[in-house]
Amino acid sequence: MNIQQLEDSRVKLTLLGLSNYKYVTDIASQKDLVQYSPSHISNPEALRAYVQTAVDGYYHKTCIPFLVFDKSKNAYAGCTRFMNIDSKNKVLDIGATWIGYEFQGTGLNKHMKYLMLKYAFENLKFEKVEFKADERNIRSRKAIEYVGGSLEGILRQNIYLLNGYKRNTCIYGILNTEWDALKATVFKDFEAE
Repeated sequence: MNIQQLEDSRVKLTLLGLSNYKYVTDIASQKDLVQYSPSHISNPEALRAYVQTAVDGYYHKTCIPFLVFDKSKNAYAGCTRFMNIDSKNKVLDIGATWIGYEFQGTGLNKHMKYLMLKYAFENLKFEKVEFKADERNIRSRKAIEYVGGSLEGILRQNIYLLNGYKRNTCIYGILNTEWDALKATVFKDFEAE
């Protein structure tokens, strides 16, 4: 899984590392940006530790972290990653996604998910992609459903958040057998690029 970049007309995803994470320091400090996540990124030290964990995961082949660049705004927007990579069972997660408020609702996330789903199914030949979201995070849940994720269940009180709240986590999935239909419907305009 030696990938450096995924790109289309709207977004460029490049490998996140300690040399480039500084481009999203201001975005990471936006108030309540990751309020439903167990991740701490709101100050430079916490963000660096977060990126170091992602880099370590990359070298252990458990994740591929990306820096998100919005080409239409000519600006860095946030981060995302392939994570919990299980090569034996051909399953991975798309998660740890956060983009600044000014990029939300602009279509950027859909482009990101298209590139990542396409790569997971067509290049890596994985059989399933999963997404996880706090049960209360309606915006993220709707975004996952919009790109074709099916709710498979809810893990009750399984993750502590930074404020001590123990969240319920919704598990969504997309199977490789569903990918062609999603490309023809949800992502039909993207395939023409």
